[in-house]
Amino acid sequence: MKLTQSLLWSIPLSLVGNLGTAALATTIELDLLPHTDSTGTCPETLIAHQTPRPYFEGGYVIDGMIKLRDIATDIELVDTTPFSATWVGTLKPAYRDCQAAAIINAVDDERFQGQSFLRVQLFDGQALVSLDRTGIADANGYNTVIIFQGLREGNPRWAWGGTD
Repeated sequence: MKLTQSLLWSIPLSLVGNLGTAALATTIELDLLPHTDSTGTCPETLIAHQTPRPYFEGGYVIDGMIKLRDIATDIELVDTTPFSATWVGTLKPAYRDCQAAAIINAVDDERFQGQSFLRVQLFDGQALVSLDRTGIADANGYNTVIIFQGLREGNPRWAWGGTD
């Protein structure tokens, strides 16, 4: 009887444990501000997401992505350093003439007050995304670093982390 109860209780707890990380995902809203010379149609916002990986002693890692394929195609990673990554894509025809720039406006519907580490520029038919962790310290005063940068399903993906 106790074995049966243990098995029954372990199923819901394991499900809850696996949902915990997904529940911590944040939604990042970037507002696009058109350039004064922009004559094209520009998207109003772009959405990015970040999710912390499970805790490990001594540090942390945050996985992220931005939904760039909604407005661009042929996206590629064009430049990387330990602190930054840059992706470029071709704007879709609906946005080809847009001239705009975006920074983080809100995280989980709350106004963002920090240093905007994610920026987007739309110009000359191109979309440029820059993830820049330069000068953003972790809890021990070390600069956070990018440990993965790439693409998945046509969208820029990254992982950055630091020490705790």
